[in-house]
Amino acid sequence: MKKMKISLKKVVGKGYNRFWHFKGRYRVCKGSRASKKSKTTALWYITNMMKYPGANTLVVRKTYRTLHDSCFTELKWAINRLGVSNHWEIKESPLEMTYKPTGQKIYFRGLDDPLKVTSITVDVGSLCWMWIEEAYEIMNEDDFNILDESIRGQVDDGLFKQITLTFNPWNEHHWMKKRFFDAPYDPDILAMTTNYMINEFLDAADRKVFETMKEQNPRRYRVAGLGDWGIVDGLIFENWIEKEFDIDAIRQMKNIKSAFGLDFGYTNDPSALWCGFIDPSNKIIYVFDEMYEKGMSNERIHTKVTKMGYAKEQITADSAEPKSIDRLRELGLSHIRKARKGKDSINSGIDFIQDFKIIIHPRCVNFLTEISNYTWDVDKFGKKLNKPIDDFNHLMDAMRYALEGFSLGNTFSFD
Repeated sequence: MKKMKISLKKVVGKGYNRFWHFKGRYRVCKGSRASKKSKTTALWYITNMMKYPGANTLVVRKTYRTLHDSCFTELKWAINRLGVSNHWEIKESPLEMTYKPTGQKIYFRGLDDPLKVTSITVDVGSLCWMWIEEAYEIMNEDDFNILDESIRGQVDDGLFKQITLTFNPWNEHHWMKKRFFDAPYDPDILAMTTNYMINEFLDAADRKVFETMKEQNPRRYRVAGLGDWGIVDGLIFENWIEKEFDIDAIRQMKNIKSAFGLDFGYTNDPSALWCGFIDPSNKIIYVFDEMYEKGMSNERIHTKVTKMGYAKEQITADSAEPKSIDRLRELGLSHIRKARKGKDSINSGIDFIQDFKIIIHPRCVNFLTEISNYTWDVDKFGKKLNKPIDDFNHLMDAMRYALEGFSLGNTFSFD
């Protein structure tokens, strides 16, 4: 194979020169949406896997099922962007990529199966690189330490061991801030922040989204636009823990009832399905599954819910979308019903849930992100208002809909 010459300016663009050439152990990049961090990282791994014959890479997210539509897709894009698809073998079951000239591999694992993360044996060279995408999802620093320890041992001459973390910085209290961004200078750490303004590949319509956000939602713009840490003050729910539990065992417990809620979205907001159990006697809510995806038609929502195994469940959906509810019922979600809502329904639902202990399964990463950022709104003077922010609320709303029958009394109507 001919030696490739990659033009950073043409392929990657500006803003990532230090990131591209850094060889210390920890390369940490927090950034806004559209800041190129994931695409640049994908390009780096494909380029350098071909440059270093002994290198193998492990790509990790908190849950395995989220890898296909994120890192795996980004790496396939990078292979095509670099014009080297003939040199890579790509498998989807299980997810795996092999550089055919040498046999080097890119492995994909989720923290929801820790044994598979720590027991990887490579055929060629050494496992020296790791990419943790959406690292914000890893809320327990000990989980990261386990990953850190898996990149160990001797490497071939010329190679180096490195872990790359990329994420959106939703919460200033996350352990990564103290460990990487607030730490004294360490030559083994590159901690950087990027935002959409260094992405010269965005068109005018893309940039307008951020300019509108800047005017209409400055709080979100600070994080999603500029890549700053999210300042979390006035959390609505502090009565929760993240803890793995046996879903089937909980389902068999006395007094346990299942509950499902659906919040509609499309272009800018995700459609969100909340799946949980409630134990009214012991005041415990268990959150065990979720759907969280943008651009979903009613047909796709039906297909996804059916694939998840919840088509026959009683689902309470946002009553602002009666046509969508009717369509989903026609498609086969026969037990879907509209939420009753009403005056003060948001605050009443919040009051009800605040009396419970909420136990969240680690695979519910979007729910964990929302509940750790769902706060009371403030006025222009910074005074707290008696209403939640209109953000991080899709699964929060879906949870309220799901539990409506327990807080208001259970009725069932198709009206």
